[in-house]
Amino acid sequence: MTQQHRNEFIAVAGEHLPIVDNTDVAVVGGGSAGVSAAVSASRNGARVTLIERYHHLGGMASGGMVLVLDDMVNEGNEIVTTGLVTEVVERLEMQDAAVYPPPEDCLTNWEMWRKWSRWGCIDFHKTGMPQPIVHAVAFDPDAWKRVSLDLLKESNVNLRLHSWFSDVLTHDGQISGVIVQTKAGRQIIRAKMVVDATGDLDVGAAAGTSYADGQFIVTTVFRLCDVDTDRAESFEYANPEKYKKLDRAARREIGGAWGMWWLKTPLPGVVWCNCPHMPGYDGISVEHMVAAEYEGRKRMMKLLAFAQKNLPGFENARMLGAAEQMGVRQTRLLRGEYVVTREDIKSRRYFADTVCRGRDYYTPYRALLPKGLDNLIVAGRHYSADSEAQKLSREIPPCMVQGEAAGIAVTLALEAGSALRDVDYQNIQKRMRAQGADPGDRPSPNALIDNNPLAA
Repeated sequence: MTQQHRNEFIAVAGEHLPIVDNTDVAVVGGGSAGVSAAVSASRNGARVTLIERYHHLGGMASGGMVLVLDDMVNEGNEIVTTGLVTEVVERLEMQDAAVYPPPEDCLTNWEMWRKWSRWGCIDFHKTGMPQPIVHAVAFDPDAWKRVSLDLLKESNVNLRLHSWFSDVLTHDGQISGVIVQTKAGRQIIRAKMVVDATGDLDVGAAAGTSYADGQFIVTTVFRLCDVDTDRAESFEYANPEKYKKLDRAARREIGGAWGMWWLKTPLPGVVWCNCPHMPGYDGISVEHMVAAEYEGRKRMMKLLAFAQKNLPGFENARMLGAAEQMGVRQTRLLRGEYVVTREDIKSRRYFADTVCRGRDYYTPYRALLPKGLDNLIVAGRHYSADSEAQKLSREIPPCMVQGEAAGIAVTLALEAGSALRDVDYQNIQKRMRAQGADPGDRPSPNALIDNNPLAA
């Protein structure tokens, strides 16, 4: 398509669209943050409708196959990302679909490294070797889909899959409903409160809220089966220098990867490859995403051929399949009531209105609130942060805690008949604590506590 064609427009006549639901809260996006928001809001008494474009729930944790939960612990293996994420892990474990180290194995030595590093249960922020073993969870993506469906059904959330967000209806500074595209045509879901859990700020952008454009690497994640992981690990540890050379060559074949390009999963013989790293692609652009699909699949097959030929344990490996969703890490970023900065993350800055936290960083309530809209809140990687801060704080567990906080916030606003920005953050913190989540209101000893005012 030429640039000339892209700049041509056609006026479309007005539509008469059916209203298919009237709800208290519409959560747009059924990823991990959206599921958390929907369950949290429903458990706190709201009538909730969750809208998702795919046939499954879980977002990057399921369709995107990001198969390790990390960013969950502060120094000393203090588990700080809790609440619904803990409940999900417990449900996965009941289905033999989650693997994580017991507290007594969370040490820094080579024995534990050999036992747990290929599960991804390491503090990847530490540069020294061996890196500490920490609380992180390897899991199965299909089990995540099942658990998500169970949570919604048990919480009486009205689920609308196969519904692609299209536009918003606004009235007097509020969103009065969302329009979705379905096989049956365009439909309206009216709502008093809206949670944007799209990952790309789709709802906020349609409603005209301020945002910044961001971009980071994208990835077509994939899995290989019929891998002899015991043989692969034995070779790695018995021949460290030879393995390092082969590993570097493998990463050249894939064209960019994290330090460990393959990790074990709860399914025997199945390994997860969180690669290739592909910079320069815009996650909003159809043309870019199509190009990334072609490029990613070409690279993964190239890596498979190399591994079969050169890596012990991978001789009989086969392609199990690529993720259903492209791994897009950054696109639109909200410019909300507060913009979290890289310095906030790196210095572990504590905020009085913290309502969720990740590893050793704190997220203020204001960073979930757009300016100029009374009844919209965001949850997920598109929250109000600058690009560098977002790269350090976009993992699945903290986004789930954002969703849990957002679900509480909308119910408090409904109860009070108030705008979201007028909700008392202390009440959010109290309800988070009451339902087993850590809102970050009690800073860890290594937090930076200064006089940053709420008006900052």
